Amino acid sequence: MEENETQPGQVGSDESQARGSKPEKSKKSRRGWLIALGVLAAIAVILFALYQVPAIHDRAYYYVNTLRSKVYYFLKPPAESEFEISGEATMNSDVVATLTAFAPTATLSPTSEPTHAQTATLAASPTPTPEPTTIPAAVQLEGIVQEYQRLNSCGPTNLALMLRYWGWVGDAIDIEKVVKPRLEDLNVTPQEMVEYVQENTDKDVVLRLGGTVDLLKRFVAAGYPVLVERGYVNRDDEWNGWMGHYGVVDGYDDAQQAVHIPDTVNGSIWVKYDILQAGWNEFSGTYLVVFPPKEPEIVLDLLGPDADSEYNLNTTLELIRQRSETAELSEQYFAYYSLGELLVMKKDYLAAAEAFDKAFSVYGWLPVDHRPWRMLWYQVGPYEAYYYTGRYRDVISLTYKTITDASKPALPETFLWSGRANVALGNTNAAIWDFKRALEWHTGWEPAVAELKALGVDPEQ
Repeated sequence: MEENETQPGQVGSDESQARGSKPEKSKKSRRGWLIALGVLAAIAVILFALYQVPAIHDRAYYYVNTLRSKVYYFLKPPAESEFEISGEATMNSDVVATLTAFAPTATLSPTSEPTHAQTATLAASPTPTPEPTTIPAAVQLEGIVQEYQRLNSCGPTNLALMLRYWGWVGDAIDIEKVVKPRLEDLNVTPQEMVEYVQENTDKDVVLRLGGTVDLLKRFVAAGYPVLVERGYVNRDDEWNGWMGHYGVVDGYDDAQQAVHIPDTVNGSIWVKYDILQAGWNEFSGTYLVVFPPKEPEIVLDLLGPDADSEYNLNTTLELIRQRSETAELSEQYFAYYSLGELLVMKKDYLAAAEAFDKAFSVYGWLPVDHRPWRMLWYQVGPYEAYYYTGRYRDVISLTYKTITDASKPALPETFLWSGRANVALGNTNAAIWDFKRALEWHTGWEPAVAELKALGVDPEQ
């Protein structure tokens, strides 16, 4: 008998053993998988429950959203696509003038005046420049307590820092509940912060353009911190690209040639004068000063001629017009964009549309990693300019790109203008969808509510 042969009895015995062991192993394997799945399910339930705890949610949400954004922008780089402006025929000036007459008073203008009676003098005609006084070489204000922001909340957090400096009792979440009910909302405008101060506190506020380092030093030396809006790139997270960011300037030092900012992302930092000014110029030098309502005369003196909002707008407009003619690369993009924004504030929509056309043209030949693709998150002047010159399809094109570029389109202003353009084009159902999306990201937001009511739609449904 050959070695590889077995006896008949042995074969039967081995086969029966094999047949008996397979079901046994299969049961154990299934039991193991069920236990593993049960453990994973339990962990998922526990993590979900912990995620609902506000303190944990606030911390975890940042990392979850950041990871999600990184994946989204890796797969779909927003800076690689360009703004598609069709150059559709602009309506003639008479029609544009008629449309402009129906335009509401600008609510996003950073030249709006405080409503409190005590600050009525801030609307006076140009005030003589105050006599020069000696400004110390270095000042550091006491009373601004460092605080870190929640996701997308640099506006409310910095405003809270300013208000608490003047004795207000509250925190950033109190402001968020009013100006951005959903944490995901990607932007809070300076005007929204002005309205919050005026309507929800006993403090007063002034908002102006064309800020300079000398102006910052003058205010800080007098005891007034200044909130500035500037362009910003986090050097530790450059994949994220350019974005807008608020910061409170509460000190300066000529020896360092830098201002001090208790930054809500990076902690206590010093920013060089030239770097701050360059980023600040990207938002037309927008700044906001909070003050006690009994001190308008002091603020008036510190502002000098810029106490008059129209004078401030006009002088800033001319400075930016000159800058647009000499700047290069991304600086020229920002100059043209700012020029358009200021012309929108003056309701010169034809000139504003032309400035935005130039800005988007410059954007198209910028290096991809230099493109500030988030700009329409913060300043929506192009929508308004194109809308009031009858370029509704350009509005739709811009809003579509802005919405699809964002990993989470929490942009109520963008949906609002998309809806308005769709109404003008007769796309009523699309407009209703847009306005409801605006309300999804900003519950109860009056502009979107008013648009739905105008269409005979109940905003609550």
